[in-house]
Amino acid sequence: MKRLRIYIDTSVIGGCLDVEFAAESQRLIEAMQNKKAVMLLSDLVINELVDAPVDVRNILPSVPTEVIENVPLTEEIIALRDAYIAAGVVTSKSINDAAHVAAATVARADAIVSWNFKHIVRLDKMRAYN
Repeated sequence: MKRLRIYIDTSVIGGCLDVEFAAESQRLIEAMQNKKAVMLLSDLVINELVDAPVDVRNILPSVPTEVIENVPLTEEIIALRDAYIAAGVVTSKSINDAAHVAAATVARADAIVSWNFKHIVRLDKMRAYN
């Protein structure tokens, strides 16, 4: 059976240590630790983790590298991100949120997992991104 390729944004990693999102975030990370899914990891997530608390930064190394697929921020991703902003899906203040969706789209993720209910996980935003 083919493993799902799942794009996760930084909120999911941080969610492992958040009371509200810990159970679901940890379950997803455990699925990746057990090699049941592939983590699509963008350069943007890596950059956002630089300033995260050490406990949050320590979550990512627990995932085996063979189930991590790096998603570099390419010109195609940047162009799609900018198109989302130009179309008014989000404003330039939410440029990283648009970049997460663009990265997942260009990488052809099977799913995007996020706890960002303002700019990503909202039906009207999903429709607008599509």
